[in-house]
Amino acid sequence: MAIREIMTYPAPVLRKKAVRIEEFDNALRKLAEDMAETMYDAQGVGLAGNQIGVARQIVVVDISTEEDEQKYIVLINPVISEGEGKVCDQEGCLSVVEYSAKVDRFQKIRVTARDPEGKDLDFIAEDRFARIIQHEVDHLHGKLFIDRISSLKRGLYKKKLKKILKNQ
Repeated sequence: MAIREIMTYPAPVLRKKAVRIEEFDNALRKLAEDMAETMYDAQGVGLAGNQIGVARQIVVVDISTEEDEQKYIVLINPVISEGEGKVCDQEGCLSVVEYSAKVDRFQKIRVTARDPEGKDLDFIAEDRFARIIQHEVDHLHGKLFIDRISSLKRGLYKKKLKKILKNQ
């Protein structure tokens, strides 16, 4: 396993639409393991392929129930087919530095995907788990959580980011 570099906004790959994965092989399993290791190293709870510069439809999501546990699920070609309820909560992103904002998401979703072996997955996700999946699936469509906030807040963030980048 290897820790990969996490791309940060405004990296162009974050705006790319990820391509479907058709081959379920050892390289895909290795990619999933690298993504999980990268996510945990960065203290994240989810990571999409785009975020490590790989515009393919793969996400890893933390499903740990204990603080010191590292348990995750890999979703290949995930699709959110149903959503209900609406919850507004704080979100941040490993690819959006030094910013978080309240974002509306579905409270409950239905997800279909495949695992790294190519087996079909079909399940209901709720609350925090549903929020993380929606956030990561957005990445696969080239969308960031800052696209879901007001243009005023987004503009303020872009100004802040310019200062951050200038000082680096």
